[in-house]
Amino acid sequence: MIKRLKRNDSLPRPGTVIYAGIADLVLVLVFAAVGRASHAEQNPVLGAAATAWPFVAGLALGWLASRAWRAPLRLWPHGVAVWAITIAAGMVFRLLSGQSAQLPFVVVALIVLAVFLLGHRAVAGRLSRRTKHAPAEGF
Repeated sequence: MIKRLKRNDSLPRPGTVIYAGIADLVLVLVFAAVGRASHAEQNPVLGAAATAWPFVAGLALGWLASRAWRAPLRLWPHGVAVWAITIAAGMVFRLLSGQSAQLPFVVVALIVLAVFLLGHRAVAGRLSRRTKHAPAEGF
């Protein structure tokens, strides 16, 4: 279950929320574009868009369901929820739209999107903590 914020808990800065949302979106688009790069298509942009849209929609659902904007860099539970819902909804939307969800694709999507969606949170969260505890330079 997602932790409810108490009155004394602070919300993240808007810049942090914007970073996390844009990073998630860009990484889902990169996942789709790289995956489609190996296919010889007449229009690779349309191919990437066809692959991306179910996962972009799943990403939006993941953000809403987990309220990721409240702790956008937190791995657990927010990051894991965003990743899991992105995958689950993305696969459902693919199947509903007549696309396939063969096991090798599902495994690759699970791994790549875990590295992308959880990895950038881990790195950004670590950098954020490091800068908060860094001694002030000068004086």
